[in-house]
Amino acid sequence: MSSSDFHKGVKETGRKLDGSGLKVLVVHTRWNAEIVDELVRGSLQALEAHGVQRQNIVVRDVPGAYELPGAAQRLIRQAQQQSTNLVSNVVEDLMAAAGELAGSVRGSAVAAAADSAADPIKQGPFDAAICIGVLIKGSTMHFEYIADAVSHGLMRVGLDTGVPTVFGVLTCLDSDQAKLRAGQRVGAETGHNHGADWGAAAVEMALLEI
Repeated sequence: MSSSDFHKGVKETGRKLDGSGLKVLVVHTRWNAEIVDELVRGSLQALEAHGVQRQNIVVRDVPGAYELPGAAQRLIRQAQQQSTNLVSNVVEDLMAAAGELAGSVRGSAVAAAADSAADPIKQGPFDAAICIGVLIKGSTMHFEYIADAVSHGLMRVGLDTGVPTVFGVLTCLDSDQAKLRAGQRVGAETGHNHGADWGAAAVEMALLEI
């Protein structure tokens, strides 16, 4: 294959990705919002295209890229803790109901099932997270320091929480590079929205099995 035949990008997985049972966190920056908003849109469209229900996608924003790791970890931990508390409460309720008549218990179970069916929002921890931001090199070392800190920080979020965390931070040398990678048009060239890749990656990683 010659160099002219090479096409940059991720090869699609051969597995069917069904994200209908997933809960996904999207954290994005307000810095460089014109570009970030397009990346978020691309991610959301990809998540929904792979079956993730819109009500099961939680979107939160932070000022800048440096805040992404801390915010993502905090939100993931909160959801994990809420899930633990929920399980504990359910166990306590079941134990309390154990002394009641079988008919009452059966009626409670039917009512709980009806309530669950009426509320499609998935409870519990996040299955994946996407952190989105745009860093554009300026005239100082700020770009290098922030890019390095955010890269390592987001890696630690995924490793420490056990929740797949997609690195959706563009690190570009100029604004045109960033716009093209958000699917915007620059001159005669229209770029590819990398947010779509991040959304697909989040679903794939959340469903990863041995």
